Amino acid sequence: MTDFSTIYKLSIIAFIGFIQGCSCTCPVMECWFVQEKPGRGGGLTGATTQEKSLLHIRTDKQSEAAGSQSDATDIDPSRVYAITDPSANLCHASLNPPRGSIQKPQCEINPFLPQPSSLKWVASLTESALSPVYLQADWFSASFQGLDQQLGVSTISRAPTGTKEHHVILSITSRTMSAKSRLGEPVTLDCNFWVDPSTPLSASGFAVEWRYQTRGDGRLVLAYDGKLDRLADTHETGAFLDFEALHERGNASLVLEEAKVRHSGTYICTIYLPYLLAQVAMELEIVEPPSLSIHPSPLPLAVPGQTLNLQCEASGFAPLPLEMSWEFKGADGKSRSLGSGRMSGHRQAWDGTYSQSSRLELDTSKLDLGRGGEVTCVAAHAGGTRRASVTLNVIGFSSPSIEDSMAMVGVALVLYGLIKFVSWSFTGSGSNKADGEDKKEK
Repeated sequence: MTDFSTIYKLSIIAFIGFIQGCSCTCPVMECWFVQEKPGRGGGLTGATTQEKSLLHIRTDKQSEAAGSQSDATDIDPSRVYAITDPSANLCHASLNPPRGSIQKPQCEINPFLPQPSSLKWVASLTESALSPVYLQADWFSASFQGLDQQLGVSTISRAPTGTKEHHVILSITSRTMSAKSRLGEPVTLDCNFWVDPSTPLSASGFAVEWRYQTRGDGRLVLAYDGKLDRLADTHETGAFLDFEALHERGNASLVLEEAKVRHSGTYICTIYLPYLLAQVAMELEIVEPPSLSIHPSPLPLAVPGQTLNLQCEASGFAPLPLEMSWEFKGADGKSRSLGSGRMSGHRQAWDGTYSQSSRLELDTSKLDLGRGGEVTCVAAHAGGTRRASVTLNVIGFSSPSIEDSMAMVGVALVLYGLIKFVSWSFTGSGSNKADGEDKKEK
């Protein structure tokens, strides 16, 4: 039993060692190295330059990146870097597509200058005002986006001056780079961060900031000083963090209690360490399909040659645009388009949702509607297609259908038979009475 236990433990240790040592899932990734040109004087900033670079990702300095293929010939050797990421966030499958894949992950790397922040919820991290010797190195920020927006990663890495050996110090990930929600539903925007425990900056606390931006407008949603355990005052309501998960696992995800139209836009999650910051941006779209109603409903009885005015009202939808059309399904089961009708302009309600209507003139003499059928309003929207129907009955139709003709023939036969029966009954009764009278006379 003891031997089995020992073998079991050794197997577990070997398995863990294999997983940690294997870098087969870590990519060799092409990336754009972007930096600003020197200023042109007068405080002006020059244009940016971008060069191709190659990143060999690994989880520790002893391992090799997957593929270990020779560096691309069109990349300057000075732009080939070894990136050590102990968190293994950069080894996610979405950042390492199969060889020969047309789709590639997106990547950009920039020089980074560590500096203290003057924000109230960050200032406590550098209140000593001392710049540690640890910062005397080359620093870089990088952003990565996986295939199909499965994952977004932002990193801050440190390299000894003059070397190309980068070590990730701070890493942020998000798995909701593009999120959608219905109105009124709770929304969680994913943001998790990892800090290298070996860095002296990890012992000085952290801060979290969430900002919202759309169409040039922005606002602070939530800010938290993790060192002092203090929330900043904001005007946002219904947004919160899970503070237990934040301190235990680095889960800085933002939770919106109830999705509203005004929540659609870009959200930026920023994590601060002393002198460092990294951020990841994600998109949230609130999508609500329309509710449809047709007026009048039910439709009045129509006669051939009469024109009916129908209106279809689509309300409570977001975002724009909306496409509306009409269909008619006759008694034969066949459907055909009646066009889009006359569309009104859209109107916005107090909650940010929109409404729009379509008016249809239904001329029973021109549209060959027969004896009537089903009139349907169709609204096509990003949140889904919605339909509403009413029944149209046309009376006094000039040409009877086959069913009507058969029914009339049946009624005629029944009437004919009834008349013959009554006639026979009266005739038979009269004959019997005449015979009786003849017998009496005799």
